[in-house]
Amino acid sequence: MASVTVAHILRPHGIRGEVAAEILTDFPERLKHLSSAKLWDERSEPRSVSIRSCWLSHSRGGQAIFHFQGSNSISDAEKLVGLQVQIPFAERMKLPSGSYYITDLVGCEVREKDGAAIGRVLDVESTGEIVSGTPNLVVDSANGELLIPLAKEICVRVDTEARRIDVVLPEGLRELNT
Repeated sequence: MASVTVAHILRPHGIRGEVAAEILTDFPERLKHLSSAKLWDERSEPRSVSIRSCWLSHSRGGQAIFHFQGSNSISDAEKLVGLQVQIPFAERMKLPSGSYYITDLVGCEVREKDGAAIGRVLDVESTGEIVSGTPNLVVDSANGELLIPLAKEICVRVDTEARRIDVVLPEGLRELNT
């Protein structure tokens, strides 16, 4: 079953086996309610673990403090440093209509409404504007990278299950990207 990383373990915290983790989710409050997760790194298979407790710390820019079953000392906690805390994709938070997870958009085929292929989504870039910014799809096209605003008027159909996004490109958009 596919998983998504929600935190990255940084260091031991305290003397009872807890660890401090960088929060990698837009929904940190839900971490406090997890009863289990998978711990993973590139060197080994993910392993399931029960979570005794989790709380959010506002120090160091905000971290999650996890206490996993079987981690009872500083040395136990040190063995967890570098691991990713993952949950199944099926347990991700449900998003409102018109909102998408970046991981669901990356790899989607982008086509013009008439069916002409443009390319595939490589990434999603934020414009850096907090309130009104529209993210851009970074699309690998035949003419190089093309930035397409993820706006309803341009991305007229987003079907993440079919892995396809239909667009109506405004006049001049291709030229802006050259």
